[in-house]
Amino acid sequence: MVLEAIRYKPGSLQILNQLKLPHQVEYDDVKGSEDGWHTIKDMRTRGAPAIAIVAALSLAVELQVARLSDNAEEVGAFIVEKLDYLVMSRPTAVNLADAARKLKMIVESAAKSDGNDGAAVVKAYCDAAAQMLISDVSDNKAIGKYGAEWIEKLAPGEQVSVLTHCNTGSLATAGYGTALGVIRSLYGNGSLKRAFCTETRPYNQGSRLTAFELVHDKIPATLITDSMASALLRLKGPSERIAAIVVGADRVAANGDTANKIGTYQLAITAKHHGVKFLVAAPRTTIDLQTQSGADITIEERPGKEMTMIKGPRFDGVDLDLSQVEMVSIAAKGIDVWNPAFDVTPAELIDGIITELGVVEKGANGGFDLTFAMEAHNESVKPNSVGGLYAA
Repeated sequence: MVLEAIRYKPGSLQILNQLKLPHQVEYDDVKGSEDGWHTIKDMRTRGAPAIAIVAALSLAVELQVARLSDNAEEVGAFIVEKLDYLVMSRPTAVNLADAARKLKMIVESAAKSDGNDGAAVVKAYCDAAAQMLISDVSDNKAIGKYGAEWIEKLAPGEQVSVLTHCNTGSLATAGYGTALGVIRSLYGNGSLKRAFCTETRPYNQGSRLTAFELVHDKIPATLITDSMASALLRLKGPSERIAAIVVGADRVAANGDTANKIGTYQLAITAKHHGVKFLVAAPRTTIDLQTQSGADITIEERPGKEMTMIKGPRFDGVDLDLSQVEMVSIAAKGIDVWNPAFDVTPAELIDGIITELGVVEKGANGGFDLTFAMEAHNESVKPNSVGGLYAA
């Protein structure tokens, strides 16, 4: 059964409440942009691609049931205002801002078109928002294909083990996933020996969500704590030997610096030390050419209680009691907390950026050329032997 994190049809949007995973599978109704904002801010839905899609569709369902003006320009202004509001729910993930920008252009064009009324503007917006859901799955499968082929070249004819961080699968996207999509493709090709996932403290997206997806898909997998990664990379046994670390991204700057879930930076450092390839898997919408480097990326800080408290069902020594969900303190009362949600991995620690067009490698100057993100059909973008992209 395909794992669905987003269920949409005109007038109806449901999201899988990820705060209740892995123990309970429960879908929440999202009835408008305010619901969408809180769903994203509360992290009931998360992952850069999914955030953008849920935001766009939450406004779509609101527009589909609202009684709006017949005036096209008034409706257009209303939609633009709502999009600006939704962008503020999570500032680090660029996909949301990028989606809002593109949707604004569609709305403004429809509002200015002769003969269009408010209903025509709403239709233009809703059609574009629905297409985002379809396109994301297609892009993710392409990312999985190119990433798997690139990793398979590291050990031709052999099965490989891969480490991933945070959650980048169906729960973080419209379906299939980015970094976890690469793992799914390796498994589908028969090339995966074992996937390793970090717990991803403090919010435990790895242990709660990635592990849930790997078990759901029956992919051979092992969970480790974040602090075990270096010890794992040092192992040389056939099952433990890691060929690559593959992570997702919330924003990739023009120079290749990448913001991703806190803990990614230290994984890149240990990968470099151990001679393990470090790959970022992200759709082109995550590449932000307006942000020159990681120094320009705003890093969201989360409430300290995410570190000092942990929530889960009661365990009676034998079974879980799902009717008794408790919040438990795990830190000294009164301790100060610093809880950044993301960190920035410098481009020099990244070996390749996997997109839906291929794997971007560093050029002769040692840097990434990511201009193809804006020039997808530029003839200078040339495929390499595995369908990747050479940096110019």
